[in-house]
Amino acid sequence: MFPKRVLHIISKMDRAGAETMLMNLYRHTDRNKIQFDFITFTDETGDYDAEIIALGGKVIPIIASNPITRMLKLKKFLQRHPEYTIVHAHMSLSNAFHLLAAKNAGVKHLISHAHSTKNGKRGIVEKIYEKWALITNRHIATYKIACGELAAQYLFGTTRNVLLLPNAVDIQEMVTVAENSRDYINREFSDNGLKIIQVGRLYKVKNHTFSLKIAEELKKRQVNFTIYIIGQGPLEKDLKQQAQDTSLLDNVKFLGLRTDITELMASADYMIMPSLSEGFPVVLVESQTVRLMTIVSKEVPAEVDLGIGLVDFLPIDSAVEWADHLLENKQSNISNEEIINVLKSGGFDVALSAEKLAKMYMSL
Repeated sequence: MFPKRVLHIISKMDRAGAETMLMNLYRHTDRNKIQFDFITFTDETGDYDAEIIALGGKVIPIIASNPITRMLKLKKFLQRHPEYTIVHAHMSLSNAFHLLAAKNAGVKHLISHAHSTKNGKRGIVEKIYEKWALITNRHIATYKIACGELAAQYLFGTTRNVLLLPNAVDIQEMVTVAENSRDYINREFSDNGLKIIQVGRLYKVKNHTFSLKIAEELKKRQVNFTIYIIGQGPLEKDLKQQAQDTSLLDNVKFLGLRTDITELMASADYMIMPSLSEGFPVVLVESQTVRLMTIVSKEVPAEVDLGIGLVDFLPIDSAVEWADHLLENKQSNISNEEIINVLKSGGFDVALSAEKLAKMYMSL
């Protein structure tokens, strides 16, 4: 018997929040029963493409210059491949285009997955588009999934009949790796002093310019520190130039994409996330799993705090306040056993999430 193939729609399978969550689920899915395939919208190779292919999945690029052309090409693809009876879209407002294409191609089961809590665009045209996309998503999707209650409220206007699927991780593996990696940064970089990390794509929404202002404030106070910026994106050149212009290159290290995120988190003193907006970032589940103190923007949903004393919220209007907080050097005495129990009871165990999602797919 062949596995049921589910078609996931996502821009590119890079090491980012929603993509990492998807891979966590994929690795823990019984691939004899369910197989994941991915429509992407780039001709560039994604970070996870090789692993997807090794696991038996397909990565199918659709290249188009605008959303309408993309929608038409997706429709034609689905008409040529009637074996896909489930389309699972992960691109927030753009899900409206992709599910509309799937519906017009005759696909029966249309899943819209909410990964964010706001759009962040302010123009009149953007607001009109947002309203249309929200209405279309709510009307067309036959099934709705969200990473948290606030994401569900944003994309669907309700949590009713929405499967809440928290951004889950392999808890036991992360805890084990973390305990063996507490001195990892010291071994890798030979840096002393305060060790701060920021994980996320180098996009405006992640607010790295504010992180560099924090670095300026710490340097002004003659603090021995290093900020490790992990990720890549279109702002990399500008951010490096900003760091150079403010004489921060000795204190700020741009590490690009990494496969050792758990090790870096486990050996840092703090993680910062001064984002302009977020959904429920998987990286905040990861940071709490490895007992890393984290300071996040007040623009990040309060539900990301799992209640174990590892997350503090600050406004993003004062780098001085963030520097003050970093220098408090707070510690946590929570045990790994407590963390594991909290995460499992909160639904953050990837094995349970994969089982829940597979059960949904198999019922369709």
